[in-house]
Amino acid sequence: MATDTHKLKEHLWEKLENGPFTMVGLRDGSSHSEPLTAQLDKDQVDTLWFFIGKDNRLAKGGDATVNFVAKGQDFFASLSGTATVDNNPAMIDKLWSRQVEAWFPGGKADPKLALLRFDISDAELWEADVSLIGQLKMLFGGKIKPEESGSHAVVPNTTI
Repeated sequence: MATDTHKLKEHLWEKLENGPFTMVGLRDGSSHSEPLTAQLDKDQVDTLWFFIGKDNRLAKGGDATVNFVAKGQDFFASLSGTATVDNNPAMIDKLWSRQVEAWFPGGKADPKLALLRFDISDAELWEADVSLIGQLKMLFGGKIKPEESGSHAVVPNTTI
């Protein structure tokens, strides 16, 4: 896995573009995470967006986490940050799609619509890139060496 912050962000973004399904939850000690589709804006690489209902438990905002497993189950991310409702009409227009409209039949003016902004403060990323030898060892019960297992990165601050 890349080691500089900019390359890590690009790699995460690429994985999210291929399968934007995440689990989002507040770190309030009482709420469970729930599945949401991340909306990506390449102009704001430290922010994820989610269309939610105004009555969604995430709408109260606060410290939150987003967990992500890539489509091929070879990349994992745990993101920490702050969630807030940000119903900026320009951002709603920019991120709007047919998939979103399926959930909000009233369109962009649907009274139940809220746009949740998740500002990433830090991240932990794992990439499973098990070598061919490592895959054979797993198949036959051998021991995997650390250099055969993949990579891990901690990004304590996501600002470039």
